Amino acid sequence: MPAYWLMKSEPDECSIDDALAAPGQTVPWTGVRNYQARNFMWKQMQPEDGVLFYHSSCAEPGIYGIAQVTGAPYPDPTQFDVSSKYFDTQSKPDAPRWWLVDVRAVRKTIPLLLSTMRSDPQLEGLLVLQKGSRLSITPVSPAHWHYITTTLL
Repeated sequence: MPAYWLMKSEPDECSIDDALAAPGQTVPWTGVRNYQARNFMWKQMQPEDGVLFYHSSCAEPGIYGIAQVTGAPYPDPTQFDVSSKYFDTQSKPDAPRWWLVDVRAVRKTIPLLLSTMRSDPQLEGLLVLQKGSRLSITPVSPAHWHYITTTLL
């Protein structure tokens, strides 16, 4: 049985449109530099897990698409690239610190804005709505996934 996730991306770096335009509609989820979010990708995500594609750090944050994890985790190559803003001097190729998964865009949706989600009592407990929540990847319960994907999108 698949698990479900909300994955945040800044649309200037990778939007749902960028993912849909990528070869195979698939993008590597690079640049995660939080250990808890990294561990979700490295230790828990599985191929075919569902993803709510969330735009953050923009004028209207919210869910803009549906995606799916496509493969097993592997080391994030940006940690070894000295020209990348995600370069990590502490990470070594034989002992990588940062992992990623590939995500395939399934479809663009109508925007489900953060403000709308906050006002919906059916979404109580959704981690992205918790005060102080800043993680770029959070688990989504099957009940929230079903409600969002069948009722709101």
